[in-house]
Amino acid sequence: MKIGELSRQTGVPVETIRYFEKIGLMPEPDRGDNGYRSYREEHLDRLLFIRRCRNLDMAQDEIRELIRLAEKPTADCSDVNELLARHLSHVRARLRELTSLEQILVNLQDACSDPGTIRECGILGSLSEELTNIPEPQDDNHVPGSHRPGHHD
Repeated sequence: MKIGELSRQTGVPVETIRYFEKIGLMPEPDRGDNGYRSYREEHLDRLLFIRRCRNLDMAQDEIRELIRLAEKPTADCSDVNELLARHLSHVRARLRELTSLEQILVNLQDACSDPGTIRECGILGSLSEELTNIPEPQDDNHVPGSHRPGHHD
């Protein structure tokens, strides 16, 4: 199948499929004489696997490791379990961070419960001051969308 059909069957944009190929998560497709990529069932299966992992907010390195482990079907699955335990730990840490962030945002919103002018806005006033109780993101936080500039998973 061509890349457009693979995209339609998986719901993964064509650009993302090409990116996954570039970083080695997807095996190289065959190329026809015309230069078009030709995908097989194994590509479809791999892409669906990657999509499911991404839906669980797994990082590229975690997915790469799971793929590597999956290629050894007779090996002990304890490494897979350990990887999932580490990922679950990351998710739990991020939940704690988000709970703290939620409380800070609630407090900010409470600072402006009365309508007034922008000059009197408690939210903007608080944001202009140093917020000392905002937790620093963990260096090992890999969850996409965590608002850490320069980190893209």
